[in-house]
Amino acid sequence: MAAEPLLRALTRMRSFVLDPDVLVRAVASGRQKGAQPRWKRVELRYVDLKAGRHLQVTAYDETQAHTTNHAVGEPGQPSPARDAVDDLMDEPFGNWHVETTTQQHQVRVTKKLEALVHTTERAEAVEVDREHDRDKGRLFPEDDPVLVALGISTAEGRIKPSRQAKYRQVEEFLRLLDASLGEALQKGHLRRPTAEDPLRVVDLGCGNAYLTFAAQRFLTHVRGLPVRVTGVDVKQQSADHSSGVAERLGVEADFVVGSIAAAELPQPPDVVLALHACDTATDEALARAVGWEAALVLAAPCCHHDVAAQLRRTPTPAPYALLTRHGILRERFADTLTDALRASILRLQGYRVDVVEFVESEHTPRNALLRAVRTGGPVKGGGVRKEYDELVATWGIRPRLAELLDL
Repeated sequence: MAAEPLLRALTRMRSFVLDPDVLVRAVASGRQKGAQPRWKRVELRYVDLKAGRHLQVTAYDETQAHTTNHAVGEPGQPSPARDAVDDLMDEPFGNWHVETTTQQHQVRVTKKLEALVHTTERAEAVEVDREHDRDKGRLFPEDDPVLVALGISTAEGRIKPSRQAKYRQVEEFLRLLDASLGEALQKGHLRRPTAEDPLRVVDLGCGNAYLTFAAQRFLTHVRGLPVRVTGVDVKQQSADHSSGVAERLGVEADFVVGSIAAAELPQPPDVVLALHACDTATDEALARAVGWEAALVLAAPCCHHDVAAQLRRTPTPAPYALLTRHGILRERFADTLTDALRASILRLQGYRVDVVEFVESEHTPRNALLRAVRTGGPVKGGGVRKEYDELVATWGIRPRLAELLDL
């Protein structure tokens, strides 16, 4: 695949995006070297409204989606849709994925700001879906076989009312996974997988494997990446059930029985996922990721009992007594302190870390996510270590993750 001038590649993609009869969907994500677009990710598709055909743009920041509709306009007349596309093409996105009725185009911007374009032909042409009332920004249609097999959707292909929150959590988790993978691949922090050596993804504490199967489906079928996923859970029943689901779906996935702390994998994973591992199980997941030197880690913690219990036993340092005097405030402060210390410890282990909201609080109160990308080796000293040491000394606590890593 030879590089070509970026402007030429984007001009070609622009022609597809501006054709309502051809475009199925376009997605922009990642960022170019030395630049930062306004949005983490943008999705474009055409919808038919009462006022006529419009280009629907769904732009994602760190916490939520913003949807706008732009009129296509008559030929030769001003076109808000064309203006919106031109504005987005000017943003320094690192990747464009453009799906048409007959082809799929993947554009990746190199460090030299050139374009690598990979085009595949569809086995058969697809129709453009312009229904405005379809669920916005969903990664999977409701009747996707994976959702039906997992019991999230009914046999008729509709999301079950009792599974709406779970579906929302998995969707938002995958959005962050998609954006994080794209950036890590672009910057070279994550190796580029091949069919012979696929990307190894492990879901620690997978339970019923909602995230395991959703990640496999999304990364292989939507992003076209060669991937091998493994779910780890302590229950044999969970592994047997998930293996049966994988067999019925014809999905290549492995399920290992064991605790997060002790489970053995044939090869170290590239990506570690942990969704709502309870209390110190999140610390065990992070410790395993560090031990494996995983390139990317996404962990959404659940309850935070360990540090909260330590705060109850330890005198509160002045002048912070008001933070721990009332039980509900002490618990909330313990949540924040726990995740702040986890982020600091991961930085000491050579990871770039940020903490984001991955789903709105109305869906779940446990909506923080630690996203870590390995960028170097452990940090032995300096400001990061001093900041961490002062914080734990002030509060007189010992984080479980620090014990697991012998920090």
